[in-house]
Amino acid sequence: MEARMTSPAMVLPDAYKAIGALNKAISATSVPEPTLELVHLRASQINGCAGCVVFGIDQAKQRGETDDRLHSVAVWRESPLFTDAERAALALTEAATRIADRPDAVTDEIWLEATKHFGEEELAAILLMIGMTNLFNRLNVPTRQPAVKSW
Repeated sequence: MEARMTSPAMVLPDAYKAIGALNKAISATSVPEPTLELVHLRASQINGCAGCVVFGIDQAKQRGETDDRLHSVAVWRESPLFTDAERAALALTEAATRIADRPDAVTDEIWLEATKHFGEEELAAILLMIGMTNLFNRLNVPTRQPAVKSW
């Protein structure tokens, strides 16, 4: 597949800087890096963003994530490979990514489970990661950004 245009995030230098600053703020929190990688991968799978899925897998593997866990993200509910905290983050990711699927997308049950494992700063980081991933998915899919291991 050939890209329709350069990624919009790359076209506007100030946008790229802002996204970089957001990513830095997210990474500076105490949310485990593997959890953030899983959040990114799951949202990208849901949105069908091939570029983000390939990039996310590459980044996660560079940070030590295992193939077994990466292959199991799409079926995380049935997999024994994830912690309760990771499951809460993945459930929150799915709900927040699919906000149009039901009136109360992020149910109290999903939210309360997430609060059992993450404090306010950590929840902010996870929600920002979900939002940033959805932003990239919504930039990359319409512009047909290719699936590459690193940008």
